[in-house]
Amino acid sequence: MSIAESWNIPPTHQPLVPPSPPRAPESMTALGRLAALRDNAIATWGQRAYEEDNIQGRFLLRSSFILNTPDAIRHVLVDNYENYTRTAAGIRVLRPVVGEGLLIAEGRAWKHQRRTLSPAFTPRAVSLLVPHMVAVTDETIAKLQAAAGAPVDLRETMQRMTLEIAGRTMFSFGMERHGATLRNFVMEYGDRLARPHFLDLILPLGWPSPQDFSRARFRKRWTQFVRLLMAERRAAGKNEGAPARDLFDLMDAAHDPETGRAFSDEQLGDQVATMILAGHETTATALFWSLYLLALDPSTQEKLAAEARRVAANGSLDVEQLKFARAVVDETMRLYPPVFLIARAALAGDTIAGMPIRKNDVILIAPWLLHRHEKLWRDPNAFIPERFMPPAPPPDRFTYLPFGVGARICIGAHFALVEATLALARVIGAFRVTLVDKEPVMPVGVVTTQPDHSPMFRIAAR
Repeated sequence: MSIAESWNIPPTHQPLVPPSPPRAPESMTALGRLAALRDNAIATWGQRAYEEDNIQGRFLLRSSFILNTPDAIRHVLVDNYENYTRTAAGIRVLRPVVGEGLLIAEGRAWKHQRRTLSPAFTPRAVSLLVPHMVAVTDETIAKLQAAAGAPVDLRETMQRMTLEIAGRTMFSFGMERHGATLRNFVMEYGDRLARPHFLDLILPLGWPSPQDFSRARFRKRWTQFVRLLMAERRAAGKNEGAPARDLFDLMDAAHDPETGRAFSDEQLGDQVATMILAGHETTATALFWSLYLLALDPSTQEKLAAEARRVAANGSLDVEQLKFARAVVDETMRLYPPVFLIARAALAGDTIAGMPIRKNDVILIAPWLLHRHEKLWRDPNAFIPERFMPPAPPPDRFTYLPFGVGARICIGAHFALVEATLALARVIGAFRVTLVDKEPVMPVGVVTTQPDHSPMFRIAAR
């Protein structure tokens, strides 16, 4: 049976298998793996990692474990999650940009932040922000219409669009004045400071690596910029007695339901930085990969465009009716997960799937591997949005982790899915998207799953 037949796809449509990096040779040495890790972590895994259940090995004098079975993943991320903390290298890379915010906080601090922030990210709260998302998307479409026919960098366009959405949903003001500065911060950090060096991996967290001094200088400039944004938002004031109009209102007024504590200004700044960076960069990257896949797969693109037109004809673009658009986003994040690797260090001894775990052992749960694992997915390397549509059964919650799982699942997952689904449907409903560049775009694992270059697209009005 062909791939198309097995997924009930018309036989004239052969599912796309997008390019991906070659798998590492099993004979790769530790030094070779370390060198490859800095360039592209995705390229450090060999074929075994895509076939076997759980793999035990050693890396930098520690035992390491790659987990590919749902029960083992559930144990680490749900049943005994308090025994597993971020690795020192992970904290070194993230702390300069998110401070002590929700993304890296642990223990009581994390629980306080999670309880306090949760009301701001309920489906009801997110629905109040949808008009911001739609308005910015439509403004982006209008700008693209003016440039129709000329080659366009859709990765940069999606970054600017999601940044503008982040600014308006966070602060109720546009990012015309600050957008370029914010993008420069993101690009500077990703290019220069987000890639771990050898000393980042081996030094205890309390011992600064040479890169840490550069990261500290970056953090000083970055926090000053975030304070500027917060000061401008506060200067704009809020309507007394009126409902919250943006995320900043919701977070500024939030109190821990158990302790009654609000965020200090420093804590609020870390939350703002986390939400802006995590919210705009990961969504922009997911939208870029979606557009890239659809440009390579015209049949699927036309199917999505037909749905977008059908839903829009009802007078509004209701995200709940965009079933296929959502399936495209889901399948894109399976092939290109926003976070390609979840690394944890054991705080104490444990047993996972019969394997003894010692203190400081490293546990690796890699959505990149998990989402392409040959035991867990049929046709794992093919782009088949129909796998997320009925009558196909939903994937096991511990084999599909675009936003993590368990207590520490991404708090903004619903926000991101609504934004990406609406934006993708509106853009594809307005334009037919093709690629100008023929060079394959390869995914690179550096904090997020990024493209190795930004190809040029051509758009034509429908």
